[in-house]
Amino acid sequence: MNRPIVGISAYVEAARWGVWDTRAVLVPEAYVRMVRAAGARPVVLPPDDLDDAAALIGRLDGLVLAGGADIEPARYGADAHPTTKTRPDRDAGELTLLAAALDADLPVLGVCRGMELLAVAYGGSLLQHLPDVLGNGRHQPAPGVYGAHPAHFAPGSRAEQIFGPAAEVNSYHHQAIDSPGKLSVTGWADDDVIEAVEDPDRRFVLGVQWHPEEMGDPRPFEALVAAVGMRASG
Repeated sequence: MNRPIVGISAYVEAARWGVWDTRAVLVPEAYVRMVRAAGARPVVLPPDDLDDAAALIGRLDGLVLAGGADIEPARYGADAHPTTKTRPDRDAGELTLLAAALDADLPVLGVCRGMELLAVAYGGSLLQHLPDVLGNGRHQPAPGVYGAHPAHFAPGSRAEQIFGPAAEVNSYHHQAIDSPGKLSVTGWADDDVIEAVEDPDRRFVLGVQWHPEEMGDPRPFEALVAAVGMRASG
């Protein structure tokens, strides 16, 4: 039986390996490992203008919106904070791809930036620098260092079905959801930062603010792949 094909959004960045110093399509391998562990075949998707987004979505069974840089504040009607660092090529390509995925009811998992992208796509907005709001940097304590904190999830939500009523999570983000737009908020950190959002009217649209792939936690990826099976039989 063929494995489902799950697309993972990626960067185009300057990179070095071996004797090479050039631009490369990049995504942390942890995403690939978790998609494989969930029983699917990962396909890395670089930023693209995607004038044929619907055709590409037609070849995928699921979509993972990976973490990364900040989203352009103009996309949710705000001016840029001095700390905001964006990748407009990712915004354009991923929002177009996401719109086509939602039109097709394709299962979607958003991780960190991916969750924030979901909120923007659903008409929401972001807090651009959490230390300004919280008075601390616990969600991104130092460059390359993950924070750790508890999170709790709404009873009966998809997030609770996957993670239980509460869990210890990691984090590496200086932004967060302010308004979720039309999404339902189903997870919170102990300081009330939004940790999970979902669309209960679709087969599977879930966003998590932390990085389960770096924790080696395949559960949200397994839930995505399980929803692919529901979609195929629906």
